[in-house]
Amino acid sequence: MAELLVFGLFFSAYAITRINNIELFEHYQQNLDTTAALINTLALISSSYFVIKSVLAIKLSQQQQAFRFMLCALLMGMVFIVVKTYEFSEHISQGITLSTNAFYMFYLSLAFFHYLHVILGLIILSVLAYNLNKNNYSAAENTGMETGASYWHMVDLVWLILFPLVYVM
Repeated sequence: MAELLVFGLFFSAYAITRINNIELFEHYQQNLDTTAALINTLALISSSYFVIKSVLAIKLSQQQQAFRFMLCALLMGMVFIVVKTYEFSEHISQGITLSTNAFYMFYLSLAFFHYLHVILGLIILSVLAYNLNKNNYSAAENTGMETGASYWHMVDLVWLILFPLVYVM
């Protein structure tokens, strides 16, 4: 909940600043790679789908199936990291930094803060996959799976707000 509060405050500050600088924000939003953002959206939604399938599989005592779904979730999360890293490198090569203007300060800060949460989420999913492979979860005991899945879905939810707010609106 604390993480969602921080993102909520960040989104609010972005929206207020955007209202006061509409032309600046609209101009520089046009320079963002919406195709990369769409790929990232599909990657995170797919990843969350596989996390759900993994949790459901473990509740049905389908250990190997749960493990395979978790690996798929990790793969899709890595797609996000690769695409977002490419986007960041493109901005850096163009000389864009936090001090370029108000739009890029918010965009880069929000995107990088989310990026760090995705990395933490991937670490959590890796631990879940490791534990699944070691048969540490079962239909009777899957609290760790539920907790890790909840974090991953929070990361996905934040992106589903960030994507339209920064790339589309």
